Amino acid sequence: MKTNFLVIALTSVFLLASCSNADRKADSNNEDTNVTKTENSMTTTKKTIQLTRADFLTKVANFEENPDKWVYLGDKPCIIDFYADWCGPCKMVAPILEELASEYDGEIYIYKVDTEAEQQLAAEFGIRSIPSLLFVPMGEAPQMAQGALPKDAFKQAINEVLLKKS
Repeated sequence: MKTNFLVIALTSVFLLASCSNADRKADSNNEDTNVTKTENSMTTTKKTIQLTRADFLTKVANFEENPDKWVYLGDKPCIIDFYADWCGPCKMVAPILEELASEYDGEIYIYKVDTEAEQQLAAEFGIRSIPSLLFVPMGEAPQMAQGALPKDAFKQAINEVLLKKS
């Protein structure tokens, strides 16, 4: 039931907000500063972790060594956000993920993969629309979801799917 929640919730949100390569607009020249601002406009330290393909192979799963079986290498559950700087829904999700990384600090990792910089990794995971989010619980198969989620839906998925809290 809990596993089905994530699939249903994330699929319905996908229909509301996601980008595909066909949706790429002229705003690709606008650089996202990736700086989270607090209410008093002071910058805060980022808690999400940027991943390259090489980082993915050492921190998340080495699918080259284990092509037939998912073997998670992390010591706590994670979310992996496949995004692009030009994607509007990705820009909406970014500050939510930063907040969640702070709120769940020490309990989960929140990784980010720039699909423009890491095209090979994105292709290896079949990323065709963004944001795409890979939820990786401990000892279980990961679950992929597409589209922007509101914070409360992320929190519910984290608590039920990743942390197994009711």
